[in-house]
Amino acid sequence: MTFLKEKNRAKKIFDILWEKYPDAEPALEYNDPFELLISTILSAQCTDARVNIVTSKLFKKYKKPDDYLKISNKQLEKEIFSTGYYKQKAKRIKESCKILIEKYHGKVPNDFEALTDLPGVGRKTASVIVGNAFGIPSIAVDTHVKRLSNLLGFIESDDTAKIEFKLKELIPMDYWIVSGHLLMNHGRETCIARRPKCEMCIIGKYCPSQKHN
Repeated sequence: MTFLKEKNRAKKIFDILWEKYPDAEPALEYNDPFELLISTILSAQCTDARVNIVTSKLFKKYKKPDDYLKISNKQLEKEIFSTGYYKQKAKRIKESCKILIEKYHGKVPNDFEALTDLPGVGRKTASVIVGNAFGIPSIAVDTHVKRLSNLLGFIESDDTAKIEFKLKELIPMDYWIVSGHLLMNHGRETCIARRPKCEMCIIGKYCPSQKHN
């Protein structure tokens, strides 16, 4: 398949998904870039649903970086315990808050590279923040995006950076931010990891992995 045909196929797939899920949005609940930063740090190896339960209480108590630095590690660990890896996450949150205060006047920067310099913030987290909090075109590669990108034949790789760059080549920039939300919705509703519903898949005719009964 030529690159142009592959781009056209990718666009058709995301056109269909966007029509199916017009209200696709982040699963994490937040009110500003700082809350999104904290949520994404907590989301590592944890479900978004669990993070939202924890942050619903956390964000009422701590609203800015300085608030997190005023409490002990032990107290923060207790508050985020149920998200798992709580000692590491508490440390990263406090270290990130310190950097935000020292370098950015307590504000979350809208610069991708600056975000990746924060403890616990990799390409995926930085992409989530710049895309959803600041509207800067970006693609966040999570487990759904990685799995479906391979199943849809966009790439054969588990390397999230390679997947990100490949999708940026194939997908129109207008779709970058929402692409992850669309694939997440489709992955949860239809292209379920252990029991894909290929017979009812709305993008099945464009999927090389579709199974026919």
